[in-house]
Amino acid sequence: MNDVTLPSATRPVRRPVWQSLLWAILAVTLLLGGVWAYARFKSPFPFSGTVYDPQTTAPALTGTGEDGRPFALSSLRGQTVAVFFGFLHCANICPTTLASLERVRQVLPEAERANFRTVLVTLDPARDDVKKLREYVTFFSPSARGVFIPEPGLSDTAAAWGVGYQKSDVKSESTYQINHTTGVYLIDREGRRRLVWDYTQLTNVDRVAADVREVMR
Repeated sequence: MNDVTLPSATRPVRRPVWQSLLWAILAVTLLLGGVWAYARFKSPFPFSGTVYDPQTTAPALTGTGEDGRPFALSSLRGQTVAVFFGFLHCANICPTTLASLERVRQVLPEAERANFRTVLVTLDPARDDVKKLREYVTFFSPSARGVFIPEPGLSDTAAAWGVGYQKSDVKSESTYQINHTTGVYLIDREGRRRLVWDYTQLTNVDRVAADVREVMR
């Protein structure tokens, strides 16, 4: 069969990859901005993150833990938990976030470190199996937890948390990136969602640690 060249009027227009990525990032940024605008709550303590009403219960979070056992966020009651949604093939934001949260844990007083834990929920269940998730999160912190949720449950959970995500720069079924909301949600020992940080705020480790200690009080 001979190749057929479509007339210019009917030839599909291919949007440059950079343009699609830009629009996807903009959409995620607007989503996160909307969440923050909704969540904003005045607090006498000058938190670096955006504050929720302290009576706001964290949305449900259940799945399979990095240890292969059923996981529920409610099982961590009594501890202060930083919840982050990401994926293992993430080149910058996800590893930077997990490394920063571990630095925050390390600067806490020794007596408080055991009561602060990071939880990563993978947004890429097609590639991030439980074994890979365990290796990844424990590389950053021996106390970190990972959560695997298959679709469509993942979409429902992400929506409940105000997290947006979508594939981008798709080259094949297994080669792609994921644009996603970059917020880190701090949950207190009573299971209440107290504040959210953007990942860029985590570079000020001492300031974030002060937020954590205040929530621990």
